[in-house]
Amino acid sequence: MSLAVVVLVLAFVTLLIMNVPVAFCMGIATVLAFLFMQAPAAVATAHNIASGIDSFTLLAIPFFILSGLLMGHGGIARRLIDFANVLVGRFKGGLAMVNILTCMFFGAISGSAAAAVSSVGGFMIPMMNKHGYDRDFNTSVTVTAATTGLLIPPSNVMIVYSLATGGAVSIAGMFIAGILPGVLVGIGLMVVSLYFSIKNNYGEGERASAGEAVMKFFQAIPALLLIIIVMGGILAGWFTATEASAVAVAWSFLLAVVFYREVKITELPSLMLKCGVMTSVVFLLIGTSMAMSWVLAAENVPQNISAALVSLTDNKYILLLLINMILLAVGTFMDMTPAVLIFTPIFLPIVRNLGIHPLHFGIILIMNLCIGLCTPPVGTCLFLGCGIGETTVANVMRKIIPFFIAMVITLLLCTYISWITLFLPGISGFI
Repeated sequence: MSLAVVVLVLAFVTLLIMNVPVAFCMGIATVLAFLFMQAPAAVATAHNIASGIDSFTLLAIPFFILSGLLMGHGGIARRLIDFANVLVGRFKGGLAMVNILTCMFFGAISGSAAAAVSSVGGFMIPMMNKHGYDRDFNTSVTVTAATTGLLIPPSNVMIVYSLATGGAVSIAGMFIAGILPGVLVGIGLMVVSLYFSIKNNYGEGERASAGEAVMKFFQAIPALLLIIIVMGGILAGWFTATEASAVAVAWSFLLAVVFYREVKITELPSLMLKCGVMTSVVFLLIGTSMAMSWVLAAENVPQNISAALVSLTDNKYILLLLINMILLAVGTFMDMTPAVLIFTPIFLPIVRNLGIHPLHFGIILIMNLCIGLCTPPVGTCLFLGCGIGETTVANVMRKIIPFFIAMVITLLLCTYISWITLFLPGISGFI
């Protein structure tokens, strides 16, 4: 291992322990590494950051963020909750099922796990508390279910992965590949919820009359149409994934401002400012991650790690298990965007040599990191959910473990049964 790589790793880990923001950890570590590579550090870092975000594909990120913000403030969550209650609320533990199904719907519309926790959890956790469900159980359901929105398209992290592969996979292909795994995770969480609802005798949700059910369905249709418009337009070849993001903004605007009338024109500047701030954070992470990845590639780190792993075993299944274990550990202390950008160039060559399709590996990578969103010490969704549920991380961790087990089982199924991921892309012509 070269001195530059040692400096890069030590600086990154030290700054991370000191609670420095991840983007700055990567940027400072990269500058120090360039100094030891006898390169003009400032110029080299700035060049790699600029070239890293100079991509037409990345335009989809601010559009999908803005679309999610409009949906989040436009009363969409409440209408989706009502619709989900019509579908599954009458079953035992119905409110837990409603929570999970709504998170799947809302996550698919907003593409943000944090937005799903805030919007759905802010409504469902108090409602479940009121109906006698355990507070920590309710928080666990919301936190884990919110991650399904990162697998069910559209998803910003899938756009980042497509960029990290250097164009080896298309964004549209990733979107299609995530549908079945996302649904499978949701079903796994529902099974766990049903078991504990029966065990603890949690009640059913409210039963809707036929007329009320029809009304709730029609109220939710405009929101659900966003998924159909985006995915249908991409599959039909009407527009690219980037263009689809702009269409999503237009549709979200019509719903939130014109149709539902829950977002006023005067609120749009603050939403656009929030979108700009969120986009700048993501782009800074992408830029510094790309600069750091360039250093790793220049020093042959991916090749060395690949050789080290292959030297341990040449068994495809054991190697996949090792990669899963590493990614699960990474997800506990690193945010999704930098983790995808750093570890994709490292592990993608290994899995391709094993005959794993890049689409398949992308879903494996994202599923691992989704679990990390629900675990300390970083656990964005976990801490947000605990704040909304007015409980502590220690209390929630005792209730959330069965949900983790369901997510890990689903991860292993998707890892070793490639059909789950590749079936829809295959029949859609993306493979």
